[in-house]
Amino acid sequence: MTTQPSALHTSNIASLPLLARGKVRDNYAVGDDRILMVASDRLSAFDVIMGEPIPGKGVLLTQMALFWFDKLGHICPNHLTGEAPESVVKPEEVKQVEGRSMLVKRLKPVLIEAVVRGYLAGSGWKEYQESQSVCGVKLPAGLTNAAKLPEPIYTPAAKAEMGDHDENITYERTVEMVGEQLAAQIRDTAIRIYKEAAEIALTKGMIIADTKFEFGLTEDGTLVLMDEVLTPDSSRYWPVEGYEDALAKGENPPSYDKQFVRDWLEQAQVNGKVWDKKAPAPRLPKEVIDKTAAKYREALDRLTA
Repeated sequence: MTTQPSALHTSNIASLPLLARGKVRDNYAVGDDRILMVASDRLSAFDVIMGEPIPGKGVLLTQMALFWFDKLGHICPNHLTGEAPESVVKPEEVKQVEGRSMLVKRLKPVLIEAVVRGYLAGSGWKEYQESQSVCGVKLPAGLTNAAKLPEPIYTPAAKAEMGDHDENITYERTVEMVGEQLAAQIRDTAIRIYKEAAEIALTKGMIIADTKFEFGLTEDGTLVLMDEVLTPDSSRYWPVEGYEDALAKGENPPSYDKQFVRDWLEQAQVNGKVWDKKAPAPRLPKEVIDKTAAKYREALDRLTA
């Protein structure tokens, strides 16, 4: 590894049963009602996990998620137990969880990714060019890359199995999956969280272009915000400076998220050919790792300043 030794690519908490390793998080069972979520320094792009970790990323993501959980608790309950993650591991394992973990309630996950878009970007922009709509939501003509939408739109996705791409679905499909009442509650809650968060971020000089939320249900059916929230891994953050210029040119605005890595990967070559976005990923150069780490750091610093 060329990265700093502090980087954690994969946690190993031997004292707890491992439930799952996601793209970024390792989840361990704590009894039958709690989960220890450890945010590693892994980075995924195009649904492929990179071989090189981004030093400090897991800590930054966790601190950012905790900031937002604190700010948005009045809209929707969240999965935090309020207990220290360090309290459920052995002394020799504390270093792996410090600053990068959440001890959360075990919920029944709703298999819908609640995606909210306030701006036209990424796959949404590509789709708009083809059909003047995004995930079945019709949009006005004449919008350009990175344009602000008249109102935020809700474009859910069905959560995929590990390694597969999440599949964009219509709101009607979510009604079929979970029923009218819960589908509407998820949509309305997601839009409200996005709107309030976007306003807060704007006061810090940052635009949240789009984001995705995940929800779970308690035993009594209460909807709870879970997983991570409004981090650069689940959200597209743009600094306000540079936005207008990029918009005028029809380019991607500079960002605080994985766009830097994505842009590099779009032109990266494997065996003389452009990478086909399937594992294994090309090896990230040190410059890309360092710049990405600095972007994550800057996003948290701005948000919490």
